[in-house]
Amino acid sequence: MLTTVTSISASLAYLIAAFVIFKQIRTTTSNKQPRGRTLALILAAITLHILAISTSDMWSDSGIDFSLFQVGSLTALIISALIFLSALTRPIESLGIVIFPITALAILLDLLTTDQAHILANASGGMKSHVLSSIVAYGLLAIAAVQAILLFIQEWQLRNHSPYHFFKSLPPLQTMESFLFKMIWAGWILLTLSLLSGYLYLDNIFAQHLMHKTALSIIAWGIFAILLWGRIRHGWRGLTAVRWTLSGFIFLMLAYFGSKLVLELILNKA
Repeated sequence: MLTTVTSISASLAYLIAAFVIFKQIRTTTSNKQPRGRTLALILAAITLHILAISTSDMWSDSGIDFSLFQVGSLTALIISALIFLSALTRPIESLGIVIFPITALAILLDLLTTDQAHILANASGGMKSHVLSSIVAYGLLAIAAVQAILLFIQEWQLRNHSPYHFFKSLPPLQTMESFLFKMIWAGWILLTLSLLSGYLYLDNIFAQHLMHKTALSIIAWGIFAILLWGRIRHGWRGLTAVRWTLSGFIFLMLAYFGSKLVLELILNKA
């Protein structure tokens, strides 16, 4: 019962936060409410989300359940938390217009659907570090993907001299681009640690049921590595950076959720 209440409350809080951010963007500068109120609302949503996950079936005496919708909700929580923490130092909470409704949907899917449990029992410290680095890497690179889309649209609007309120409220292009590559660097480093720890602590990272995830993750790692090399060596930016970022994230998304979707929901096996 507590999980149901906190999950619904968290979903509503995220949707309200997204709506408040939207209203803030549509409001003239002189009538804007203090950012602190918006950040407090986001923090409340995240807190309720943490309570929902901590009281859910994800945690049991047998271990941790890493089934599709459980992982989806946990990943959405980490992404939202990263946005909140980043918003404390720079005005990027506008990303929540895209992220928070998706997070609310992830919570409701976890609450309303019953998929087969996939328990991670008696996990070693190395295995736990692999799982944690994987999820946080995905969260950082998901934010980078959203940032890349906004960067592309913002640049397009400025070139056509017709920026909307939403894009006027975003930081300058240079700041957006700098933040994008900070997210990519952090995500790529954690993705590297995830692949290395997987190789060291999984029995066989290239086993049949892991082959899809491993191969797609390595491709994504390579794409982000090339993008970072291009940034350092050739100063890649703008549309080039957007294309490489989205390409890498698509492969990573297929690795993290595409393989789980096929194995758990379509083939119904782990």
